[in-house]
Amino acid sequence: MPLAAGRLAPDFTLATDTGESRTLSALRGKRVVLYFYPKDDTSGCTQQACEFAEHMPRFKRGKAVLLGISPDSVKSHVKFKKKYDLSFPLLADTEHAVAEVYDVWKEKLFWGRRYMGVERTTYIIAPDGTIEHVFERVVPAGHAAEVWTYLRGAAKG
Repeated sequence: MPLAAGRLAPDFTLATDTGESRTLSALRGKRVVLYFYPKDDTSGCTQQACEFAEHMPRFKRGKAVLLGISPDSVKSHVKFKKKYDLSFPLLADTEHAVAEVYDVWKEKLFWGRRYMGVERTTYIIAPDGTIEHVFERVVPAGHAAEVWTYLRGAAKG
């Protein structure tokens, strides 16, 4: 089960697709959309990333920072980002340490084969660094719009 809303989001520092590092706590004062996805350039992950890219102008207007995290390498992220013209940072969690801390590194089953991987999950982190909302077992299609609807409502409330 992912981390619960109301608790402080665990801090981390990971390499981005630019090769620079990104530290979560450095984003205090901003709302952060932190989405974990299984693998670059797969159908569901591509759909999800492209929909997030389409919503980026809205997220920026709403002063939200979007970060994608997967166990892929920086090199893989660079290729994926370029191929689909993604306009937000992708973070490389190659040892899945952050995914484990956020409790999204899970045993999965596909065609009778068990393996470990990322369970698609999105965290909304409040400006004070606490987890504000968690979207569990995310379905890629329409998820970016679902997140935007949540953010828009949170801004009004």
